[in-house]
Amino acid sequence: MTKRNTLCESFLSHTPYASWQRRPLAGDASNRRYERLTNTGGGTAVLMDAPPEKGEDVRPFIRIAEYLRAQGLSAPEILAKDVENGFLLLEDLGDDLYARVIEREPVLERELYEAATDTLVALHQAPMPELEPYGPRLMAEMAGLALLKYRDGIQGGHDPELQSRFENQFEDILRETVKGDPVLVQRDYHAENLLWLPDRDGVARVGLLDFQDARAGHPAYDLVSLLQDARRDVPAGIEMQMISRYIAADGADESGFRTAYTVLGVQRNLRILGVFARLSLDYGKPHYVDLIPRVWDHFIRGLEHPALAPVAGLLRDSLPAPTPQNLDKLRP
Repeated sequence: MTKRNTLCESFLSHTPYASWQRRPLAGDASNRRYERLTNTGGGTAVLMDAPPEKGEDVRPFIRIAEYLRAQGLSAPEILAKDVENGFLLLEDLGDDLYARVIEREPVLERELYEAATDTLVALHQAPMPELEPYGPRLMAEMAGLALLKYRDGIQGGHDPELQSRFENQFEDILRETVKGDPVLVQRDYHAENLLWLPDRDGVARVGLLDFQDARAGHPAYDLVSLLQDARRDVPAGIEMQMISRYIAADGADESGFRTAYTVLGVQRNLRILGVFARLSLDYGKPHYVDLIPRVWDHFIRGLEHPALAPVAGLLRDSLPAPTPQNLDKLRP
């Protein structure tokens, strides 16, 4: 038994779940690991194993989960915790991820996206917790990952002057277009991180999973995450309708919100190009490469907006298209 397993057994021994059966659950792109615990009566819970020695910290998850639950949203309840060693026992919200439900029952797609949009409206109208800002400089640097990892992974070599020039120009665009009072942004609000809980009411029907990296940012950011999904094709009609639904419910300035939505879409999709390339090249997870063409399509579409004219030419000239040959260069 490894040291990590010994620590886990010790944690569970001090909870009512010590004798429950354990089986692995699908993980994510982080170093966290998950298991489902089940008892003979059919009760379940979820174990999160987040090793501190690998840079994981459960405290942000606890803090944001408790905040979201206080707003009436369906983040999992914390059942037990060992903060020092990185273990949590969580309420089990089930397996009905949005992506699986829509695949199984396509007729529910619009209803699910309406509920997810309404959840953002409710969250953005709640009092803000204290959070680090997801501001223009940081967003520009994160977008620069597309040059550092995606471009360089395909072409080889690095051009620090090019990356610096892009980040400075893009920061100026973000400062000009992404304005207004910040809200809590979860940053990975999409169909693989949302659960459908139809037995609950209103916005509580949307189960929330991946929010520990929350920051203070623009209200359009999580809407982009939802509607320009890297993992599934969201119909263009639903994307347009949900943007309009959000604006109508929130009372946001339509022109400013739509511009921010597009600019943030380009920022987010550039970041994802870089992150997916890094996950493949540096961490041996090549399946993320298969998602890159969809992300590229979102990015190219957004680049047409006039607000992005100062960097559009640079990006088109610098970033290679995700042809099969180029994508093969990103696989370890």
